[in-house]
Amino acid sequence: MILLMTVLGILVFVFGLLLSIAWHELGHLSTAKIFGIRVPQYMVGFGPTVWSRRKGETEYGIKAIPAGGYIRMIGMFPPGEDGRITARSTSPWRSMIEDARSAAYEELEPGDETRLFYTRKPWKRVIVMFAGPFMNLVLALVVFFGVWMTFGVNMQTTNVKSVTACVIQQSEKRDICKAGDPVAPAKAAGLRPGDRIVAFNGEKVDDWSVLQQKIRDTIGPATVTVQRGGAELTLHPKLIENQVARTDGHGGYVEGKFVEAGFLGFTPRTEKVQLGFGQSVDHMGEMVEQGVQGLIKLPSKIPALWDAAFGDGPREPDSPMGIVGAARISGEIATLDIPATDRLVFFLQLIGFFNLSLFLFNMLPLLPLDGGHIAGALWESVRRNLARLFKRPDPGPFDVAKLMPVAYVVAGIFVCFTLLVLVADVVNPVKIS
Repeated sequence: MILLMTVLGILVFVFGLLLSIAWHELGHLSTAKIFGIRVPQYMVGFGPTVWSRRKGETEYGIKAIPAGGYIRMIGMFPPGEDGRITARSTSPWRSMIEDARSAAYEELEPGDETRLFYTRKPWKRVIVMFAGPFMNLVLALVVFFGVWMTFGVNMQTTNVKSVTACVIQQSEKRDICKAGDPVAPAKAAGLRPGDRIVAFNGEKVDDWSVLQQKIRDTIGPATVTVQRGGAELTLHPKLIENQVARTDGHGGYVEGKFVEAGFLGFTPRTEKVQLGFGQSVDHMGEMVEQGVQGLIKLPSKIPALWDAAFGDGPREPDSPMGIVGAARISGEIATLDIPATDRLVFFLQLIGFFNLSLFLFNMLPLLPLDGGHIAGALWESVRRNLARLFKRPDPGPFDVAKLMPVAYVVAGIFVCFTLLVLVADVVNPVKIS
């Protein structure tokens, strides 16, 4: 039964993956057709074609490896400086440029001269290339907002889960009191598990991150108003300075980092809370910010990832994870002994995270990513507008094909990184805690 549920979970993820890829490419396809660009192919996946059907001028199909997708647009690159589409060169770098230019015209038909991608105005090309990642962003927003506003999200609240017995510096990594440890201010003041803190120093609070910051900013006498058994009580703890974990600004903690701050001494209860639309917007903003920071930190995680794949190092919970790793997580989720609604929420959020990652990754201004083509179109617009402003000759379209050697290098780095993640996902996968 466990094997069956695991396979079912993996199939659910693969379906969500294919849907996300198809949705991404649909953004490119629809906007390209709106702007009159001819699109001979719309494919989900890579490798051998499993199924395809031609409708109008476009062949729609599914390929064997669900690791991406593409649409083929005619005239992605302008002709060379000599006006020719193909040429030959003894330089390997130059050959890359000429091969890329030739491939962009290999299905050219009579009448296509006015339907080439590069002949469209830069703003239209930006829309076509941005439409794919934008579709992933839209899908991520729909999934996350639907989950948060319908099922809720696990959040730390101002409800008290437990009260610390004594004052311990958090860098000591112990939770058993020793002789001589002072009594924690919360315990001394009479705070109890089950209490709900509604005000701190006379100011109402209903958000854990706000309450946490108020506590840390206070050393000395304070007033804490709690709800207990239907009645409101005011407690008078005397907060002390203690070494506590550094926060990330969103109520979470930074592992291994500590600061000196005010200390009360209790653990907040984590509960599932339904978010309103405004709260969902704020929560989404935090997720995007964390995603961007994750991309920036990605190179620094490679040594630990290598050690986890080929050495005896542990696989960190926030380690980069690929499609195989995500599929394994999906399989594990299906076997968990939790309510079906919780499994559904896990599946949906996994697809949401995947789509948000696709959006952020594709917006990097590097070829062959969509962001690289967007950057090229924007640079062309800047060049042409500057030439017009200073009454200089039109420099013409920016030849993105000249950047193909760089694109091959970038693609090679991506392939190597993908293979490293794949090995780590197989031999030392991230596991659900």
